[in-house]
Amino acid sequence: MLTNCHTYYSFGYGTYSIKELLTAVYNNGYRTFALTDINNTSAVLETLRLTQGKNLKTVIGIDFRNGVQQQYVGLAQNNDGFKELNEHLSKYLHEGIAFESLAPKFTQAFIIYPFSSYTGWPLKENEYLGVSIHDLKHLVLSPYKEYTTKLVVLHEVSFADKKQFSVHRLLRAIDTNTLLSKLPQTEQAKGNEIMLSHDELLAVYKSYPHIIHNTEELLNGCDVSYDFGKLKGKNKQFYTQSLAEDVALLRSECEKGLPYRYNDAEELTEARKRMEKELKVIADKSFTSYFLINWDIVNYARAKGYYHVGRGSGANSLVAYLIGITDVDPLELDLYFERFINEHRSNAPDFDIDFSWRDREDVTRYIFERFGANGNVALLGTYSTFQKDAVIQELGKVFGFPSAEIEQLKKLAPRYEGIKSYKKNDLTEALFYYAQALIGKPSHLSIHASGILISEKPIAYYSATNLPPKGYPTTQFSMLEAEDIGLFKFDILSQRGLGKIKDALSIIEENRGVKIDIHQVKKFKQDEKVKDLLREGKTIGCFYVESPGMRMLLAKLRADDYLRLVAASSIIRPGVSKSGMMREYINRFRNVHLREQARNRLPQLYDILAETYGVMVYQEDVIKVAHQFADLTLAEADYLRRGMSWKFKQRNEFFKVRENFFKNCLQKGHDEQVVTEIWNQIESFANFAFSKGHSASYAVESYQALYLKAYYPLEYMVATLNNGGGFYRKELYIHEARMHGAIIHAPCVNNSNNESVIVGTDIYLGLDMIAEVTEHTRQLILQERTNGIFNSMEDFIDRVPIAIEQMRLLIRVGAFNFTGKNKKELLWQAHALIHPIKQEDTSNQLFKKQHKSFSLPILTGSKIDDAFDEIELLGFSLCKPFELLRDVIPSALMAKELKQFIHQEVSIVGYLVNTKRTYTSKSEHMYFGTFVDLDGNWIDTVHFPDSAKKFPFTGGGCYHIKGKVTVELDFLSIEVHYLKRLPYIDREA
Repeated sequence: MLTNCHTYYSFGYGTYSIKELLTAVYNNGYRTFALTDINNTSAVLETLRLTQGKNLKTVIGIDFRNGVQQQYVGLAQNNDGFKELNEHLSKYLHEGIAFESLAPKFTQAFIIYPFSSYTGWPLKENEYLGVSIHDLKHLVLSPYKEYTTKLVVLHEVSFADKKQFSVHRLLRAIDTNTLLSKLPQTEQAKGNEIMLSHDELLAVYKSYPHIIHNTEELLNGCDVSYDFGKLKGKNKQFYTQSLAEDVALLRSECEKGLPYRYNDAEELTEARKRMEKELKVIADKSFTSYFLINWDIVNYARAKGYYHVGRGSGANSLVAYLIGITDVDPLELDLYFERFINEHRSNAPDFDIDFSWRDREDVTRYIFERFGANGNVALLGTYSTFQKDAVIQELGKVFGFPSAEIEQLKKLAPRYEGIKSYKKNDLTEALFYYAQALIGKPSHLSIHASGILISEKPIAYYSATNLPPKGYPTTQFSMLEAEDIGLFKFDILSQRGLGKIKDALSIIEENRGVKIDIHQVKKFKQDEKVKDLLREGKTIGCFYVESPGMRMLLAKLRADDYLRLVAASSIIRPGVSKSGMMREYINRFRNVHLREQARNRLPQLYDILAETYGVMVYQEDVIKVAHQFADLTLAEADYLRRGMSWKFKQRNEFFKVRENFFKNCLQKGHDEQVVTEIWNQIESFANFAFSKGHSASYAVESYQALYLKAYYPLEYMVATLNNGGGFYRKELYIHEARMHGAIIHAPCVNNSNNESVIVGTDIYLGLDMIAEVTEHTRQLILQERTNGIFNSMEDFIDRVPIAIEQMRLLIRVGAFNFTGKNKKELLWQAHALIHPIKQEDTSNQLFKKQHKSFSLPILTGSKIDDAFDEIELLGFSLCKPFELLRDVIPSALMAKELKQFIHQEVSIVGYLVNTKRTYTSKSEHMYFGTFVDLDGNWIDTVHFPDSAKKFPFTGGGCYHIKGKVTVELDFLSIEVHYLKRLPYIDREA
């Protein structure tokens, strides 16, 4: 009887969650209903999963609408019919056009037209008229009442009650960007789109038994189903033409990789044994094509000269290492293959492949062209949800609050948490009351950060697709539903670290004439210069190891080898550090006595995690503990690891695994308090830690970056600048280059490209770093420069049609320093030579344009004035910031001298680099600060709540710092009790 039900995936319209709708359907006496979200299929797979095997049948369909105007409802007779509906919806969503009033011919789907819009056109065999409760009074006199076999119930269900109707109206106002008080009736649902009980609906239509009969027959004629949790037939089955060919190809590529990766006879024997084990599991689990497709993708990238990093749990696989998907040796690190794939694991394996941010788009294009000819490839969708501030912003607008008041309301939010009701005419209370109803609900579809699906059947078999600005079809379901249905995702990510490495190699070759094999990672791990950088924390610019927190961690771990860097890459993660396990790991690493205490207290746990001194550091550790300590199966243990995500925690399967964990532990005789402690450790960090293979992949990239910085620091810093910097502002990377002997020049029309350029030890900053100089202007300069450098400013003006406003910016930043003239003189000349109206193109003039001669008074420049121009146009000055201070520097102490003053009060001056706000156990604000001194060395500061309140940071610049020098496990910092920003000299008029 229910042929038109909406969830909140009818964005901007419905209010039911899936579970709320299913509960309402069941409690109101229905055992069959039709899920028909508006122009959307997001709820389909989850609804079918939840009702599978239950006494509740879900009919699948789509409510096709132009805006809120219903055109028709489509109900899928079977899976092929759902595919037809998805293809139809996708076509219109991709083209961005309105639906026609008549549906196309469907062979496996029923169509229901709203009775109120029917004008008598011939109905096809599969087409019906939907009679709403409101339509019944018109049916008596309608000539169409004789269509006795074509009339069915069409009662829309969009919200549960009056409160939810109000939420619906708010959603409509937000969606149409309209004041709630001015929302037209035509833009909202009727107030009766509420679910009636089965008996109530029968009573309404009792005078028309044929309508009831037709509706029941229609719903009985529909059946869409999927094999949830089963992988077979979902993903692209064969990379070649058959499974046998796939297996042979994968083995062949592994055989090629063995001698390339291993030259020691003993290692080779061990590797072959592990390879055989993995190949068997991969084939048994039907993952062969998955490996080969990933291999194909990285082969394409390699052929194009793109660098990649294979990470995620895929780095635990020797096969992946042998065929070049990853560069992490799982034998060296004793990586747990079962974390990636095991015989009991039902969900898909996980490769994350990083490319440079410049190359990822082309790799994505290749995947769609290579595998997606028949609609078998799509980007994976995700759901964006209403967040607190955004909800307050949107509700504030539709309630009519001024912008300034809305900002104040955001600050008041904590006061109204948990509000149960609101006073009539109190708009503020009403706003927060309804905000609670919206927060967490999906607001629109978005794109998963990296996921791509490659399926055996067309994607339309599972979902309609959107076509976002990125230009590739995107599913209307998320990663969670993909996993439920058994679809693998291929994670194609981008990062700037790889861009730095790739660019650095080409810059080094051009500037030094040296070609480097960046894959000699074993050599880099043993290099003493690289070890020195790690030990001393001189890692600025290097992937994943440059942040203040990582510098501190490396110092405490005395990290100068691969294994410790791998561990550091994982324990820096929030889940590990906040759970206290980071501190525990460091303490046990540094103190043998603490290790013995831990071993004596929990010997079984310590033995399982001997490498990490009994501390859970990696995701694999959860599996090991659950499997070996709690006797969970590998499948249960892996589900436990994944189950720490809040989405999985809501599922009954997770509660069952948790119950088994405690039951098994107690049956084995483990102390209940100990079991609870271990469970809490697992729960606190499992979803936030890295897999060991993932950490190892990051460490490999860190070593590559460290090697380049150790031997080619100037070229590496230029590559860093050209890839957007890193953790810090670009200014710090320029400072770092200067520390290594670079001569830094302002952007130059003769020497700079769009990006920064190095010639010998001279670095010319890129034209793209100048604020407000347009891309058009930059292209004009670079294009004309192919005809030869500019001999003077007059020559530049003759050859480049540039507006005076753009010319002023170039002069002020120093782009004409090569002329030897000061900026004031150049500005005068530019105004005299450039007419204020748009310049005509003079490139094809036969004779050089003659300029009138004129004389100027003596004009002098100022380094201070230049510095302030640079701050305005580049964001920083090219001189040391300390040179801009108005007064004498109040302290001559340097960072390298702090170790002489441990536990003593000091006074020092530093230039602010970074601040990090955090909270104490009492939820009070405190800060960590990072500065550099006059020599460019780090000063690390701690600002406890009292100090943070009394002496706050007041913006960028140089600060006078007073405090006590403290040391914790070799890491020096200043506990600040006085902080004051020092004034800069006044700019000359």
